[in-house]
Amino acid sequence: MDELVALCKRRGFIYQSAEIYGGLQGVYDYGPLGVELKNNLKNSWWRSMIYENDNIEGIDAAILTNPLILKYSGHEDTFSDPMVDCKSCNLRFRADQVPNSCKKEDLTEPRQFNLMFKTNVGPVDDGANFAYLRPETAQQIFTNFKNVLDSTSNSLPFGIAQIGKAFRNEITPRNFIFRVREFEQMELEYFVSPGKDEEAHKLWVQNRIKWWNKQGVPTESIEIYDVPKDELAHYSKKTVDIMYKFPHGVEELEGIANRTDFDLGSHSKKQNELGIKSKVASNKDSNSKLAVRDEDGEWVVPFVIEPSAGVERGFLAILNEAYTIEELDDGKTRTVLKLQPHLSPIKAAVIPLKKNNEELVNTAKKIKDDLQNIGLGRIFLENTGNIGKGYRRHDEIGTPVCITVDFESLDDNAVTIRDRDTMSQTRLNINKLSEYLKEKIQS
Repeated sequence: MDELVALCKRRGFIYQSAEIYGGLQGVYDYGPLGVELKNNLKNSWWRSMIYENDNIEGIDAAILTNPLILKYSGHEDTFSDPMVDCKSCNLRFRADQVPNSCKKEDLTEPRQFNLMFKTNVGPVDDGANFAYLRPETAQQIFTNFKNVLDSTSNSLPFGIAQIGKAFRNEITPRNFIFRVREFEQMELEYFVSPGKDEEAHKLWVQNRIKWWNKQGVPTESIEIYDVPKDELAHYSKKTVDIMYKFPHGVEELEGIANRTDFDLGSHSKKQNELGIKSKVASNKDSNSKLAVRDEDGEWVVPFVIEPSAGVERGFLAILNEAYTIEELDDGKTRTVLKLQPHLSPIKAAVIPLKKNNEELVNTAKKIKDDLQNIGLGRIFLENTGNIGKGYRRHDEIGTPVCITVDFESLDDNAVTIRDRDTMSQTRLNINKLSEYLKEKIQS
């Protein structure tokens, strides 16, 4: 983990937020390369959900959350952790995360700690008018269920997907970006007819494992955890966690939950008319039935399958898998990020052999601009004049291809292509670069 943290700061992936003022615990900023990798990961998830499934729609809902949403979702009553203080070291911990260095007799009795952030709404800070910063992206999907259904032509089964920020006032943020207070979620709520939920749940578990494989997280680094009944969330009929071997240990990468009809049932009006199977609190505030009519015209509250993944945890897993130190033939070593090309922050680096040669630099700039216009991602002009250092730098940040423009290029209209993983070099005509890069990145 220390090596990954050092790499992230040195190469501009991740910085500690507010570092010049001593930092802010559990909050991180993403640098020039980090934001590219993060966006590429989110784009890959979005394509796999929205573009590859005709029955899944995307939304982008507000972060500020009406307290009634989190009242009826159960968050106000249940979204808390037991907290203890150590009288010896004067630190605060979640009750299940107390380090061995703290003696049991030095700990206070556990007390509940609400994990949600509140913020005042309006000009007067009197505590009466407030909103929450959403603790998850799921609830606004449920409350927009009817809006999406009415504005599209979908019928069961169908899904609503969202990527967005969420906030949790973690007692002890830890393990770099694994557990933080401000993070992003990639969540799908997939609505199915009651009785078809178990089959859909199995299918989504399989789909999510395959997707992680495509992002460079191999099956051998994954463990599947079927959450025991006594550990299930109050809304869950069944949950399967995709566990990953992070540098600090095996922990959850993504959870796929069968949430039954709890959520739509909780946010619906006239609940007694809907045949809700879950135990839900009586709702006198909702003005909508979050249900569909079946073939017989009867109201049915769909069950929902929820694959939910954290962007930061995915980022960390992908970085951990890609991080490689190789011993070279000359006895030296190189650090290389063997990222999947579609995730790489920079898709190709164009390097003129001599930085102050006008012809070489102009040719390199034209190649860079032409490749940039393909729309595959960021193409970088590495105009340092030091080929060896350029290669090593781009190995370390995961650039799949380096393209060197040399003096022969001016005569034969060809460039040298260097592959990141094999370090092999081949000569290629400039006119064929676009097709070569498309195949490299999109395969």
